[in-house]
Amino acid sequence: MAKHEDDVMGRIQRSRAVMTAETHRTTLFEIFFDLVFVFALIRVTQFMTARPTPATLIQGLVVLLLLWISWLVYAWLGNYARIDAGLLRVGTTLAMAAVFLTALVIPEVWESGPGTAEPRLTMVLAYIVLRSTHLALYHWSAAGNRRLRTTIRYYTLTTALSWIPLVLGAMYGGTTQILLWTTALVVDLSGGVLAGHLSGWPVRSPGHFTERHSLVVIIALGESLISVGAGVGAGTTHRPVLLAALLTLAATVCLYRLYARSATTAEQTLRTETGAERGRMATNAYSVAHFPLIAGTIYLALGVEQVLARLTHQQAHGGADPPLGWIPAVALFGGTALYLAGRAMFLSLSLRCGTPGQLLAPGAVLLLLPAGRFLPGMIALGLLTAFLIALVCYELLSGPEQDRDATDARPAPAPGPP
Repeated sequence: MAKHEDDVMGRIQRSRAVMTAETHRTTLFEIFFDLVFVFALIRVTQFMTARPTPATLIQGLVVLLLLWISWLVYAWLGNYARIDAGLLRVGTTLAMAAVFLTALVIPEVWESGPGTAEPRLTMVLAYIVLRSTHLALYHWSAAGNRRLRTTIRYYTLTTALSWIPLVLGAMYGGTTQILLWTTALVVDLSGGVLAGHLSGWPVRSPGHFTERHSLVVIIALGESLISVGAGVGAGTTHRPVLLAALLTLAATVCLYRLYARSATTAEQTLRTETGAERGRMATNAYSVAHFPLIAGTIYLALGVEQVLARLTHQQAHGGADPPLGWIPAVALFGGTALYLAGRAMFLSLSLRCGTPGQLLAPGAVLLLLPAGRFLPGMIALGLLTAFLIALVCYELLSGPEQDRDATDARPAPAPGPP
């Protein structure tokens, strides 16, 4: 009899979501989920590399926003309940399949002409399945939390509304597709922010939440290193190519250092917040401000791939290294500026402070863009790397003062029990 009761209780426990604790950290299953996201980022870079045009840069950004929302909603879900257990594991696995399918059709979703709508509709269907699964799982996990279920209902309305232009864009294609898909994804992301401000998204584990976002930034930075291999091919034995590869590594290390330097302090700040204010800070500083970090890194990877491919071709066939050109220069310098702008926004929203260097750095990189357009690829990459090294050194020298400002800007922790 006792054994039967234990079996019944076990089935009941397995049918419920496992809530996360304050000390919850990233699970192995979540890292495995990120591997599919890595594949999708690689496909976006490959798509833009195949046809580097202004239209392609815009199309790539739209797809990146779609992928970012797909990753983001499951990061929030995993912070509320463990997605590596029970029904949530099944639903998240289905979401992984949807992201994987989306990644496979990325190169074809912007084709125009008769008979080209199928890849676009496939992507939209996969996205709707992914989002519907997330909303259902989140609503089920929030049983007993009336306020969170209200938030999810608000978000469901805006999410469903965003699917209308998404489907229409898949049917029409061309410029209409870009406009409709951009509208749909902005409505989707804004709906999550609005729902959070109206009713609140709870952050149960600040450590888990900040760790998930830090890991995805590292994943994106890794794309710039992957682009080195895509660009050089079999030309790695040439000294200029090796030097360009090392410059890329140095630039990537600098970008990581610039982000990681304040990530720990930002996590401490999030811990001091409670209730709705913690949710608002997480929404603004992480869900919104981290997208420029991801998008900027992918554009940087595109620029690096173009530089390395041109340099490898020049080494194999002789001739001088040609001027970089507008599209690679925009990807290289513009992507870095976008990353630095996202970082400045992240620090401003999380630490509520910022140094002049952090605020002016994105504009300074953009000022280098016209010169980079006329410079050989190797020199342009070296110029960008030198700027990032100088920026890191500047912040290291001004570090103690900045850290004191960040500490003063943080609110005092709420008094605990005696």
